[in-house]
Amino acid sequence: MNKINTFSFIFLLSQAFCLLLNAQPDSSDVHLHWHKKNLSLTVAYQSGYVMPTNVFVRGSNTHSVVIDDFQVLSLKLSTQTTGNHLWERLLNYPSWGVGLKALDFFDIKEIGIPIAAYGFMDIPLARLDRFALNCELGFGLTFNWRSFNPVTNQYNVAIGAGQAFMSEAGLNVSYGLTRNIDVVAGANFSHYSNGAIKLPNFGLNAVAPKVGVKYNFYERPRFIRQPKPKFDPRNEWTVSAFAAMKNIIFDSVDVNIKEKYEGVFFPVYGISGLYSRQISHFSKIGVGMTFDFNESVNAQVKVDNNEIEDIDGLFVDQLQLSIYPSYELCLDKVSVMLQPAFYIFRKASRNLSPTFHQRITLKYMVTDNIFAGITLRDYSMHADFVEWTLGYRFNNKGMPKKPF
Repeated sequence: MNKINTFSFIFLLSQAFCLLLNAQPDSSDVHLHWHKKNLSLTVAYQSGYVMPTNVFVRGSNTHSVVIDDFQVLSLKLSTQTTGNHLWERLLNYPSWGVGLKALDFFDIKEIGIPIAAYGFMDIPLARLDRFALNCELGFGLTFNWRSFNPVTNQYNVAIGAGQAFMSEAGLNVSYGLTRNIDVVAGANFSHYSNGAIKLPNFGLNAVAPKVGVKYNFYERPRFIRQPKPKFDPRNEWTVSAFAAMKNIIFDSVDVNIKEKYEGVFFPVYGISGLYSRQISHFSKIGVGMTFDFNESVNAQVKVDNNEIEDIDGLFVDQLQLSIYPSYELCLDKVSVMLQPAFYIFRKASRNLSPTFHQRITLKYMVTDNIFAGITLRDYSMHADFVEWTLGYRFNNKGMPKKPF
């Protein structure tokens, strides 16, 4: 997509947006009353900077040019919270929803036009009359990448698969232009990576300002600040099990190039325990430990009929133990955990990942005590692998089962 086609797409999308507004349902339909009071639609445009975090964007590509700019067109559907739950009032009445993005890095041949589908939350940091300063957080999946291929796309070491994860954070300011229309301006940081599920995977990182128009299917409400209820610190234990797959490419083996860069997938699985104390309505701190079996550690392979096969190693040589402090940001049933971790036991071998690494987790409480999560384990800004987790929370006597 070149710039002319992109702006044509913006024009067509704006026309569709206008048609949607003209086609909004009659307010006399009581079944649509909730939607009329809470939903908003936002169209935004971004043009920004791609960080030079790998050789591909620094110029090692087909055209031998630096890939340092990109543009984004996004469409977001959000709902305004009304204070029905305590966490909504404590977070100053945030809005949340789902969105779609089309990304253009001006290199269709090697990157394509990725599409992102994601969830987001806008958390107001300050309100003043018609102005609001918001912190924006988003997580999702991206598709339609022209990913690495050893024959047809051998330079794109940034993205190794056609799908990738997306995470972003930023600030925006909104201003109420009319009763139903807001203008929005801000900037955010975005990260795109498949979590090393398929190598190579150096990822893409970008920063971009943003401008947009938001249409509210309701008249702007008055937000009344309420006092926070008293909070009593409480404790909890959690145990969880995870499974993962790690992709390793063996450059030295003598096989067909496609087979070589398909690599070998090794299982990783383990158990974790975490003790934490909830110190505020939104925050928990604690300490945890993970014991895992990682078959990729000191892995060896053989070639049989032009296919790479792994050679089973000793079980004890692939055991690892790590410990970490933990911080958890709790937002109703969803929470984000940050854990700087250290391996304290593992067998020394060649090509080990660094002892210090990071664990970043997105967790969802399926029931009051059962949770599911996805954890990115990475080091030095490079993904190691992704853990898929299922766990259980034990509450101390008198501790509420929900964070609010």
